[in-house]
Amino acid sequence: MQEEALQAIQAAPDLESLQAVKTRYVGKSGLVTRELGTLGKLPPEERKARGAEINAVRAAIDAALTEREAALKRAALDARLASEAIDVTLPGLGLPSGGPHLISRILTDLQDIYAGLGYTVVEGNEVEDDQHNFDALNIPWFHPARDLWDTFWLEDGRLLRTHTSPMQVRYMVDHTPPLKIVVPGKVYRYEATDATHESMFHQLEGLVVGERVSMADLKGTIAEMARGLFGPRTQVRFQPSYYPFTEPGADFSVWWENPRGESKWLELGGCGMVHPNVFRAVDDLREAQGQPRVYEGKTGFAFGLGPERIAMLKYGIPDIRYFYANDPKVLAQFRGPLG
Repeated sequence: MQEEALQAIQAAPDLESLQAVKTRYVGKSGLVTRELGTLGKLPPEERKARGAEINAVRAAIDAALTEREAALKRAALDARLASEAIDVTLPGLGLPSGGPHLISRILTDLQDIYAGLGYTVVEGNEVEDDQHNFDALNIPWFHPARDLWDTFWLEDGRLLRTHTSPMQVRYMVDHTPPLKIVVPGKVYRYEATDATHESMFHQLEGLVVGERVSMADLKGTIAEMARGLFGPRTQVRFQPSYYPFTEPGADFSVWWENPRGESKWLELGGCGMVHPNVFRAVDDLREAQGQPRVYEGKTGFAFGLGPERIAMLKYGIPDIRYFYANDPKVLAQFRGPLG
């Protein structure tokens, strides 16, 4: 039995087969275990010698099982390590390179242009309150212009900002003029999505306040931005428009010549001189905080534009939803440097 068991142990090709051999010979109902069970039937004078003989067989089998188990585990480990081995002399795999998102690049371009003009880049809250998002910007609750903003309201009465303009108010409350800032960031509108509309998109807001700031300063600033984005020969047009927080207000467009040879005016954003009511609301907030009133009598201008709109124009992207669909075929086109 011992010879038969040792041969079976050495022949076991894997741990599962070895376990079967162990069960056959030294398991609860194994051959060796059954032999031990027969000791009680032997005469006392034979029992001791027979027990020693059976225990010696069991010990030999147990030792062989332990040795073979260790050998099989070492072999399995060696095989796994061999399968995972890396030939360091092989050439590396060419992996696709990543890069900033196209909207991030447009925002960076805009911020660089305005930083060169002496503007400070600041960021604001994406969750706002009604006062900063509407009231202080000359849009009280009864104002019909509220219908122009489809707002995401939160359960605590706050909202996801519908534009970056609230940061105008927050910055003026904490700073005194003169000042020049741009505010990039996400904004949210509760509206149906299509090729030109998304419920989440980006804006870049600009604000200048000081003495004798005029509409001519605003036009020069917008023209400089457009030429920085689209080239030194870019033409800019201003048309009167209404915004509650500006007076007068205007929309600005660029003369666009696309790769298909088509030319037309394309709107980029809105702008205007800061409404006196906005300055008055800022001073009211400053006064409530124990700060002096410093904005009444000042002049300033503000503007806002959409990076998605600029990217669609500049790179011929037909659908705003491409920016956020995470389609590798779209994103891969903009890995390299952008002009």
